[in-house]
Amino acid sequence: MTDAAQPQYKGPQRVFSGMQPTNGLHLGNYLGALQKFVRLQDHYECIYCIVDLHAITTGPDPENLASRCREVAAAYIAAGVDPKRSTIFIQSAVREHNELTWIFNCVARMGWVERMTQFKDKAGKDAQRSSVGLFDYPVLQAADILLYKATHVPVGEDQKQHLELSRDIAQKFNNDHNAPNFFPLPEPLIQGPGARIMSLRDGSKKMSKSDPSDMTRINLTDDADAIMSKIKKATTDAHPVPESKDGLEGRAEVENLVGIFAAVTERSVEDVLTEFGGKGFGVFKPALAETLAAKLSPIAAEMRRLTADTASLDAILKDGAEKAAAVAQPIMAEVRDVVGLWRA
Repeated sequence: MTDAAQPQYKGPQRVFSGMQPTNGLHLGNYLGALQKFVRLQDHYECIYCIVDLHAITTGPDPENLASRCREVAAAYIAAGVDPKRSTIFIQSAVREHNELTWIFNCVARMGWVERMTQFKDKAGKDAQRSSVGLFDYPVLQAADILLYKATHVPVGEDQKQHLELSRDIAQKFNNDHNAPNFFPLPEPLIQGPGARIMSLRDGSKKMSKSDPSDMTRINLTDDADAIMSKIKKATTDAHPVPESKDGLEGRAEVENLVGIFAAVTERSVEDVLTEFGGKGFGVFKPALAETLAAKLSPIAAEMRRLTADTASLDAILKDGAEKAAAVAQPIMAEVRDVVGLWRA
């Protein structure tokens, strides 16, 4: 669909993003998302969600779900997301997410959702046995964003297609109900260097918490010794660190480690190669590990402190849910009126 005829949205510039409470956050989550969330606070009104409704699309885990939500909330705060400046809350605490999803299910077309590649990747050969929730995941995601009339969404490459669906749903809703400026068409905030952090063992695979080997990732809760061990054992090759970016071609694992160093120090890849080009990994890897430990150790310590004080953390999440609901409820009331639903 095209947005050529869409009038310019004149509402507040608002960022929405969320993170699933799956087991264990890692360096990719920090560099690819959390670090960016912190910076966006300086430029936008930011709403950051822990998307527990998305988490249950692949199977229930009621015993650990709440604690995983707290861990993600603690990571937000420990990384620098300020609850006084940004809204941090649990998705299911604001029931309007569910209601808007149903309305969007009546707007979205089956063909649109069937084209979503992430469902095919997650479902694999068992698509017919997957939950309807997993198939409908992108529509819920659209509701998450548009419930707050968010204008901007930080996305990685694997989420760009879902954001396009959100834009299509917004435009069709606006067109169908003769409300051309009701929902904004959210714009992507493409995450720059460090957004795609790869496995420490296989440079062709993203760093993932679902990988069975803990040695493939740096967890946000890893101590300095664990970080040093994992980086020393990370896959490289027999050649030294190249002196230019051209020398990274065909060396995916080396490119990943250099990219991590650049991202965590907020330097360019060229700058890192100028410092380490021609040197062996016996020099580069310890320097990278020490840099990572210095960056992540304070975050890990703060996460431990926050998760140990569940009462205080829950109070932050309760306050965040109230702030989120204060934005969502009036918008949902407008949606009901536009759709023509009965209201007492």
